[in-house]
Amino acid sequence: MIEIKVPTVGESINEVTLLKWTKKDGDYVERDEVIAELESEKATFEVNAEQAGVLKTVAKEGDTLEIGAVLANIDDSAAKPAAAASEAAPAKEEKAAPAAPAAQPQAEAKAVGKGIIEMKVPTVGESISEVTLLKWVKKEGDLVQRDEVIAELESEKATFELNAEEAGKIALAAKEGDVLKIGDVIAKIDTDVAVPVGGAASAPAQEAPKAAAQPASQAPVAAVSNDVKATPVAAAIIADKKVDPKNITPSGTAGKILKNDVLAALSNPGKKAFEGQDLFTRNVRREKMSSLRKTISRRLVESKNTTAMLTTFNEVDMTRIMEVRKVYKDKFKELHGVNLGFMSFFAKACAIALSEWPAVNAYIDGDELAYHDYADISIAVSTPRGLTVPVIRNVESLSMADIEKKVIELAGKARDNKLTMEELQGGTFTITNGGVFGSLMSTPIINLPQSAILGMHKIQERPMAINGQVVIRPMMYIALSYDHRIIDGRESVSFLVRVKELLENPELLLIGKDPVKTLLEL
Repeated sequence: MIEIKVPTVGESINEVTLLKWTKKDGDYVERDEVIAELESEKATFEVNAEQAGVLKTVAKEGDTLEIGAVLANIDDSAAKPAAAASEAAPAKEEKAAPAAPAAQPQAEAKAVGKGIIEMKVPTVGESISEVTLLKWVKKEGDLVQRDEVIAELESEKATFELNAEEAGKIALAAKEGDVLKIGDVIAKIDTDVAVPVGGAASAPAQEAPKAAAQPASQAPVAAVSNDVKATPVAAAIIADKKVDPKNITPSGTAGKILKNDVLAALSNPGKKAFEGQDLFTRNVRREKMSSLRKTISRRLVESKNTTAMLTTFNEVDMTRIMEVRKVYKDKFKELHGVNLGFMSFFAKACAIALSEWPAVNAYIDGDELAYHDYADISIAVSTPRGLTVPVIRNVESLSMADIEKKVIELAGKARDNKLTMEELQGGTFTITNGGVFGSLMSTPIINLPQSAILGMHKIQERPMAINGQVVIRPMMYIALSYDHRIIDGRESVSFLVRVKELLENPELLLIGKDPVKTLLEL
């Protein structure tokens, strides 16, 4: 029995109304078939069956349901009704046909027999009306299995994969880089073409040699050597344009090739990017803005225009944290399998300070203030496609090791374009670290609908006056940008001073516990 729950449909929306059932209680439904229409405060959308089976409705038309509430159940163990027997009738005719040679048993191939079906751009989230086709995983004429990934799409919030709705031969209807509306046809699948269960080509005989001669064509990224470090998009362009990675100058961390590096190499064929260019060049390159970049631009302008944003600064002596990391980093990694980084200290300090100054952890929601008794902290992660802000939930309840593991997991997903909508929504406070790029001081912009963001910066040794003596200490400027409509100066400054105090005395993060034992074991 599978539960069909009300899906998350947008930031700040916590309930929907069941407009109507498109299938009745007791009906047999196919996978992905529309079973109901729901209405949120902003739009109407459909709910699809997650598996084939007998539908058992739980809610009634007109009911108001919370996000995550059970809408219906599907008995996926139920047999398909007898009405479907007509679909199996052709099997009798196959018995009368001449027996196939033993080397090519018919049982290995399945022909869906629904003719040509259209693959359309799916609904991917509230208010999202278009997506960009990043990459085709399959090529024109390839044979695909049902649920096999055929393409990667990018919305204004995240990257996601598109799966084949049925098995058959694919015909592409859009090109990489195209901007498509929700509901646009992206490809067609001829389900009358037999697809072997094992995935090998059992299409018409004239196509088999062609498919066999190019088995690697279905995965263009594979053309890039494993020795070459490149982002997925960069690797796809390298494979598609047949660029020699040796002629590309990488600009990413750890020598990783980014998309712009490949484009630069293409604009300067035969020489490394930015090397040997003509003097006083007046060349101008134009590149279409991605959906993500458009969204980042819109939200940053919206944040500046709709909040009374101010920034307050302080500085942190990082000596104690650096000492703790130096002493315990090896043991910490041995116990937990991750490095003891700075982010866990900052996230934990912010979670404690947020509990003491709740206005910094609140939203303005219409005429109300929404306070949060938990700290869901968004961590800004820079990717080749732009800035993403995945969320670490309930930081106040996590150990230092849990935080470090989550940071690594989310940063990896962000770089590989694998973040889900759920992982990008719902943060109550944001931390951004411009110090990894060398920034000494900045004024970060608030991540709406949040009310505050903390900016970390570069650690730099500076002369400090301590107890009448000038000493050299590793110092970091920290900045808190906040919405003055909800957070007063006293609260913002006090919050930042509390974060400074906790960071300069990391044992305060572990009050009531043995600091050494807590650092190593929790």
